[in-house]
Amino acid sequence: MKKYVAEFFGTMFLVLLACGSAVLAGPKIGVLGIGICFGLILLALCYAIGGISGCHVNPAVSLGVFLTDRKFTFANLIGYVFAQLAGAAAGGALLLWLMSAGGYFSGGEFAFGGITDKIGFTNNMSYLATNVCQPGVSQGFALLTESLLTFLFVFVVLGATSKWGNGAMAGVAIGLALGLVNIVGIPVDNCSVNPARSFGPALFSINAWPDFWVMVVGPFIGAILAALAWKFTAPKSNL
Repeated sequence: MKKYVAEFFGTMFLVLLACGSAVLAGPKIGVLGIGICFGLILLALCYAIGGISGCHVNPAVSLGVFLTDRKFTFANLIGYVFAQLAGAAAGGALLLWLMSAGGYFSGGEFAFGGITDKIGFTNNMSYLATNVCQPGVSQGFALLTESLLTFLFVFVVLGATSKWGNGAMAGVAIGLALGLVNIVGIPVDNCSVNPARSFGPALFSINAWPDFWVMVVGPFIGAILAALAWKFTAPKSNL
């Protein structure tokens, strides 16, 4: 049970602090700063809860582990995903609370970020750093981007946490990988590579839902590709 609790709090903090970097500081730190914040919070979480749950905090990572590690059962996968979605929902709710407390919905003067205007075909607006196709980005483009970036990220996770990786530095590699893919992917769709990270903010920003399927299908395709690539790469004794 404790590993599920760890996944809940880990994903909650990921959404609160990583997405929160865009919501509370985005106008000041920009895409590069937000990407670095995503990497830093995951790096910190790896060392905080990695020994308890493995610090997946991402259904795509859990799927990749399930496909490559026989000890990680289907029941574990379901439990992890449920805990991650619940944690992301809690993180999204806390972010909404912060925006409300800061006066966003009542015309306050604080310069919130994480807001995408004129999205989709209806020129709607989405906030809370939701994963939506940015103006001029098609869903096909975003789907391909999500698939490839998640492929890289999950491949790094699988390799860094294997017995051939450097265990002491695994968190650094994983944090750097998440920061890198966010710096590349934020201009496309605010970068998901994590269906839970997309789910939490979208619960409270309804205009994000038309693109939500991209943030699920793309990362899962990437996770499957990463698992296949890792099986071909890793020595047989790891399979």
